[in-house]
Amino acid sequence: MLQEFKTFAMRGNVMDLAVAVIIGAAFSRIVNSIVNDLVMPVVGKIIGNVDFTNLYIPLSVSITEDLSLKEARKLGAVFAWGSFITEVISFLILAFIIFILIKAMNALMQKKAESPSIPPAPTKEEVLLTEIRDSLQAIEMN
Repeated sequence: MLQEFKTFAMRGNVMDLAVAVIIGAAFSRIVNSIVNDLVMPVVGKIIGNVDFTNLYIPLSVSITEDLSLKEARKLGAVFAWGSFITEVISFLILAFIIFILIKAMNALMQKKAESPSIPPAPTKEEVLLTEIRDSLQAIEMN
């Protein structure tokens, strides 16, 4: 069983998937930083000095709207719509980047498929069959 697991884990697809997950996690952090540190402050400034990270509707009587979202969550339930909007924008940016990457990969794959390739060398059986065919044609002509 251990040998089967080792064979499975070392297969190319599993290793590729592991690398993709690690790179994806790092890439996700970069996109989150772009959204949280660059995009949302600009959007908030355009709207009128709004900090989206602290936009919420209190769902508990003990919460006042002048608290930060983190403090409000300690006191009870909140409807954190500002955080949700930030996450949606983050998702849209990440989805768009992945779309562009996949589109580029598809274009490369199509270009590779369209490029002329060298046909594979004939196998030993094909060579032998060709020789037999040629010999039979030579005999028939005589």
